[in-house]
Amino acid sequence: MNKITETYNIFGKQPDEVISSPEVSKEPTARASGLMALYFEAKSSASVEFPYWYSRRWAELDGEIPIVRRAEALKAGFEHLTPVIFPGELLVMGKANYLRGSYPMPWLSESYFMAAEDVMYQEALQSGKLSADKVTTWGKGGGNVTKSEGNVISIAGKFGIRKEEIPALLRIARYWKDKSVDDVGHKYEMMVPAYEVKEALMRSVICMFDSGYTLPQGREVMNYYYPLQFGIGGMKSYCGEMIREVAGSPDMDRLYYYKASLLTLEGLEQWFLHYEEEARLLATLEKDAKQKEEYLNIADRMNWLSQKPPRDFYDALQLVWSFHVAVLNEDAISGLSPGRLGQVLYPFYKRDMEKGILDRNKAIELLECMRVKFTEIDCFASMGVVGGVLSGNTFNNLCLGGLKKDGSSAANELEMLILETGISCATPQPTLSMLYDEKLPEELLMKGIECTKIGTGYPAWVNNQVAMEFLVDNYGHEGMSMEEARAWAIGGCLETSPGSWMPLTLDGVEYYIPGGSAPATSVGVHFLSLPKLLEVVLFDGMDMRTGQRVFQPHGFDLDSYDELWEAFKDYFAQSVEVLTLCNNIQHDAWRKISPSLVNSMLKPDCLAKGKDIGQKGCRYNTTFNVEICGTTNLVNSLASLKKNVYENTEFSLAEYRDAILANFGYKTAREIGSYSLIDQQPREEYMNFKRIHKLSQEAPKFGNDNPYVDEIFKNWEEWYCDMVHDYRSLYDEPMYACQISVSTHAPMGAVTLATPDGRLSGTTFADGSVSAYPGTDKNGPYALFNSATCWDHSKSQNSQLNMKIHPSAVKGRDGSRKFLELIRAYLRKGGFHVQFNIVDSRMLKKAQADPDQFRGLMVRVAGFTQYWVELGKAIQDEVIARTEYEEV
Repeated sequence: MNKITETYNIFGKQPDEVISSPEVSKEPTARASGLMALYFEAKSSASVEFPYWYSRRWAELDGEIPIVRRAEALKAGFEHLTPVIFPGELLVMGKANYLRGSYPMPWLSESYFMAAEDVMYQEALQSGKLSADKVTTWGKGGGNVTKSEGNVISIAGKFGIRKEEIPALLRIARYWKDKSVDDVGHKYEMMVPAYEVKEALMRSVICMFDSGYTLPQGREVMNYYYPLQFGIGGMKSYCGEMIREVAGSPDMDRLYYYKASLLTLEGLEQWFLHYEEEARLLATLEKDAKQKEEYLNIADRMNWLSQKPPRDFYDALQLVWSFHVAVLNEDAISGLSPGRLGQVLYPFYKRDMEKGILDRNKAIELLECMRVKFTEIDCFASMGVVGGVLSGNTFNNLCLGGLKKDGSSAANELEMLILETGISCATPQPTLSMLYDEKLPEELLMKGIECTKIGTGYPAWVNNQVAMEFLVDNYGHEGMSMEEARAWAIGGCLETSPGSWMPLTLDGVEYYIPGGSAPATSVGVHFLSLPKLLEVVLFDGMDMRTGQRVFQPHGFDLDSYDELWEAFKDYFAQSVEVLTLCNNIQHDAWRKISPSLVNSMLKPDCLAKGKDIGQKGCRYNTTFNVEICGTTNLVNSLASLKKNVYENTEFSLAEYRDAILANFGYKTAREIGSYSLIDQQPREEYMNFKRIHKLSQEAPKFGNDNPYVDEIFKNWEEWYCDMVHDYRSLYDEPMYACQISVSTHAPMGAVTLATPDGRLSGTTFADGSVSAYPGTDKNGPYALFNSATCWDHSKSQNSQLNMKIHPSAVKGRDGSRKFLELIRAYLRKGGFHVQFNIVDSRMLKKAQADPDQFRGLMVRVAGFTQYWVELGKAIQDEVIARTEYEEV
């Protein structure tokens, strides 16, 4: 035996010899095609422009009211951003002066740069001898700058920064030492009594990362109402009026908030006007009459929008995009979702179409340009966050469907065009989610199926009714009604986020548009590794990979399954408690040092209350959660131990411990360079562990409609979803359950030894939260659905099911209808979410071997779509290994 398996994991008939491609294929407009060509040539690049001006202004204002000081610093950053307009753009503005630009925010955390200082200096000195053209010829990694070359230094394994900017970056980082959110929070979290347990959890990667300074905002839905209704000028006027009203009143914090908001708006105004100046300059230099006219139109638009609300659909789309970027520029953010944008912009679209000032072709061209702009967004954070969690993705989730305020279908013609451009201009961003409801028209659903079949993995299909149940249950004490719950959308990859209905008036007609009305809905405890925690239970509190103690001995003999279960619950509860306390301190440091201003002024009811997000200015504030990863491997492992140790007494726990430490006689994933069970290689001692590994693999597995293991899954979910409510967030609100993997199942799997379900050391966990472990779902999709819905999904912020289907299984019109009925069957059973890769696994394997030939290939990972070549190998291996359904 040389390998565990020689084939892919397939359910149904074997595929044809010819590798299949998705049947649906449409081309983008010439403009979007040209812009994507620029994108594919671009590299992820970091700039120090914004942090330089931010830090400089901040240093000048020592002693100023903190929120006003923050506003002055943001204003300086926006005012000094170099405007860049790329050829062919209709929508302008970006995070930095690079097409794929971003920048570090050392006021959040400077420790990464301080730790890497010597390395970066050394590379900056030595890299001059390298050939500069190597930077532009890298194939693997797509736009990722994974190593330093020539005059470019690699940061975080993704971003390139010019060598001459390194001294400035390090100088800024040194300034923020002991002042950043990270450093201040760390000083105070060390006062938590069990802090040493928190540090041990981080070192062992039982917990993936802190949330207070890494990604303090995001996983939420934007609200564009105020700029669309009032414009920047109107918002400034309101702040000015409120300053006059509250000055000298007992609640002086409102005065400082309105002053800070006014300063921030002044910075945004100048940012807009600089783009007007740049467009006019380009017009004077342009020889082509058509391009010259476009530059002048951009100049006119940016001038208008610097003060006034939009005049038309084009204006509205530009303004939405500009404020989206503005929020991204105030914090390190992932998962800032545009929400139900087709419904937000529909009043402008409808009016312009009726008046004949917009036609379908122009709308499609603008929407394709929007897709390109969203795809250009990069999030600057550490390698562990950008790569290990996000896989370079930014999770800008655009939602379709759902219900209106009155409970009728919210679908409209603009949403059909959004789906159409998701097909013709297939890009990772914005990803799409269909808020499935029985009231949605068949036309929209079938268009969604057509889009899913192109192979990009979007739209994901989400249960509208389950989400509303969750919102009413968890936000009811803050006034959430079923009517208000209808305004929800997905924030980030899959976080159910509260929304509100806002009264937009256009030409005397009132429209209620949905928008986010809560802060980040995924902060708190970020990703607890359940299989790793079970490993520590089995070894009485020790992390055997590092040899370090994580917890004090649990005191259980583990002589029964019940004792094993109690020990696991004890360690899990200890983890949640200490991480909650520490994260509350980090977020408190964030709201004091780096409070949100741009995002706050957009979210109801911050402007009305005169309070920013951190002071509970939002309408809904129960947004802290406890995130987990690896549920399926935990449950399968518990089932294996229950069956093989406690019921059939095939092996003792001591024998299991030996097998785990020996990796069941196999080489580790790192040794062979493959991170799924496919291609794992045995050592000579494999025969000593053949039987225990065989019975571990043959133990009941989740995903097969098997009550034995599904009951374990249900018991876990009911306990977990209930116990997290006992913990309180910084805002003194109960926390709730969150179950997504994003990309954490790869790095968390990498540090976890073999598990009792037969998984081997270093290999990835099962993705999502209710996905089967690759190759273990043997009874077809409907059996998987029965297992996945063995518990009430409305008890959690989300659940996540990923499936891979061969293109031939859903081919043609009949295949589309069969595909839609498959989705309906799952959602009608109470499933919250399902998403698909419509792809031939052999194509993925070919793309892995020859990435240069597949630069535009995209796959669905876990709540997001990403270019195949920009994913790490561990995630690539896991996607390849997922069970491929040849029949549905």
